[in-house]
Amino acid sequence: MKDKIHPKYTVGTITCACGNTIVTRSTVENLKLDICSNCHPFFTGKQKLVDSAGRVEKFMKKYGLQDKNNKTSKEEKES
Repeated sequence: MKDKIHPKYTVGTITCACGNTIVTRSTVENLKLDICSNCHPFFTGKQKLVDSAGRVEKFMKKYGLQDKNNKTSKEEKES
């Protein structure tokens, strides 16, 4: 490897908007993030399906899948 062409690899701090801080090694000393794994909806389990114009219901009805709150379309026909 050539000398003096690589950046310094030192300890850096990553700070999220939610207040979570992570200490890691990086070429940048301080990073500020808008979202991290502690506050991202996918990782926290608070992810919601956004229904625009009934697309989710249309899909559930078409394929006969069960919604968390409702019966399947096949069960509704039988009852």
